[in-house]
Amino acid sequence: MEEVLTQLGEFSPLLVAGLGLSIGLQHAFEPDHVAAVGTQVSKGRFLHKSTRHMMTSGAIQSSILGAFWGAGHTTTLVLVGLLVYAFAVQIQQQVFSGLELIVGVMLVFLAVTTILNKKIISPSHRHPHEHEDGTIHYDEHEHFDVNHKHGHKSYLIGCIHGLAGSGSLVVLTAATLSNVTMVLSFILIFGIGSILGMTLVSGLIGLPFVFSAKAVKISRMLRYAAGAFSLVIGANIIYSIGIAENLFAP
Repeated sequence: MEEVLTQLGEFSPLLVAGLGLSIGLQHAFEPDHVAAVGTQVSKGRFLHKSTRHMMTSGAIQSSILGAFWGAGHTTTLVLVGLLVYAFAVQIQQQVFSGLELIVGVMLVFLAVTTILNKKIISPSHRHPHEHEDGTIHYDEHEHFDVNHKHGHKSYLIGCIHGLAGSGSLVVLTAATLSNVTMVLSFILIFGIGSILGMTLVSGLIGLPFVFSAKAVKISRMLRYAAGAFSLVIGANIIYSIGIAENLFAP
């Protein structure tokens, strides 16, 4: 991707837009992105009476989570682009490295909560319930709709990923595209590509969980696999950014 970005200035606007979309699609398939969305999809509930309904609903629910992630990712990319190009704010590369480290910690955190099937925040909702004698009390319960539970989380995770990954994108496009409008347009189209790509990725990730929804042991194994993958990717980022760079820095 970096080789293509360094040559953007030589391409026509139409080709730049096409490249932005295709690179955004490819960007969605990066391991840390797949790991993050995989942990969210693994927590979904895909139980329906009809197998056909379960497959359709499960695929849609999983894809929506990916779309939320992509929207968050795009939001921060555009915001960073505005700060750098429109308001001439200088952001040091160390800041982006620190944000990348946060992504690693976040992936480890998501892995642990996924493997243990724990929730740090479990919002409950209170609704009135009237008994036969006329007394009214409030029952607390959780909403088990996957979109209600995890959509905002996926958006937030996408925002953090966008901050961490925006450094190289911003720097490289700055070196090749001098027109502010063109730079921001490229970043926006790139973001749209990442939304489409992650919608596809999360939909595909959701299929095994949909098929195993009624097989508790298989579903649990898949959840463990999603958590383990996130743990490995997160630990690798923490080592690469937080440890290796400091050990081998000149």
